Amino acid sequence: MAIGVVATLKAAEGKEAEFEAIFRGLAEQVRANEPGNKLYQCFRSKKDKGTYVVMEIYESDEALKAHGQSDHFRAAGPKLGGVLGGAPDIHYMEPI
Repeated sequence: MAIGVVATLKAAEGKEAEFEAIFRGLAEQVRANEPGNKLYQCFRSKKDKGTYVVMEIYESDEALKAHGQSDHFRAAGPKLGGVLGGAPDIHYMEPI
């Protein structure tokens, strides 16, 4: 069964461009190396330029687990942590 993930992230003030560059690189790696990922897209709020929403779809729990254990995700974690203004708000969803 497919798994949806919606993560809201807040970049630290003045770190928006750095966040976007890091995320673009991560997204390229996800798309190139994770066949179980069906969507990995980040959107910037038009209302608050420092707020981002990442929408993800995985074909299975195993694909989601593989994403979290991938070298590219693990390498991006500390980089993203350095530009975030707080903890991400992550929601895991199931299709209806």
